[in-house]
Amino acid sequence: MALKDILFFAEDIEFILKEKAKVREWILATIKSEGFKRVGELSFIFCSDKYLLEINKQYLDHDTYTDIVTFDSSEDEDVIAGDIFISVERIAENAEKFKVSSRDELHRVIAHGVLHLCGYYDKTAEDKTRMTAKENEYLEKRTF
Repeated sequence: MALKDILFFAEDIEFILKEKAKVREWILATIKSEGFKRVGELSFIFCSDKYLLEINKQYLDHDTYTDIVTFDSSEDEDVIAGDIFISVERIAENAEKFKVSSRDELHRVIAHGVLHLCGYYDKTAEDKTRMTAKENEYLEKRTF
C-alpha cells in the first residue's frame, strides 16, 4: 500500500488539511485493518455545502445537504479506490451541534467515507450503529 495514492484536494473553497502525512498513515492503517491489500487512487475533495449539494443532486438524485458523498471506483475486491467529497461547512456545523472539535468531526467523516469503501453501509438503524462503532474504533486508534 502506498501513501502517495491517498490524495487531498480543495474544490471551490480554500482549505488545507492539517497533518496530512499522519492522516494518510491513519487512513492506510484503517484500510489494512479492514483486510484490504492495496489502495488504488483515493481522493478526498474538500468543498462547500453548495458544491456537495450539486453532486448529491446530480449523481444521487438527493436534494439535501450532507457532510459526505463517497464514490467507489475500485475494480478489484481487495483494492480500495474512490473519490470522497466532504463539505467543510457541514463539518463545522456538525462539530458545533455534537459538541466536538472540528478536527474530530472531520476525522470521523474521513473514517466514514473510508468505511463505505470497505463495504459498510448506513441506511438502516443497525447499519448506522455498526458504522458509528467502527468510526469510534478507528478514531481511538489515531496516534496524533
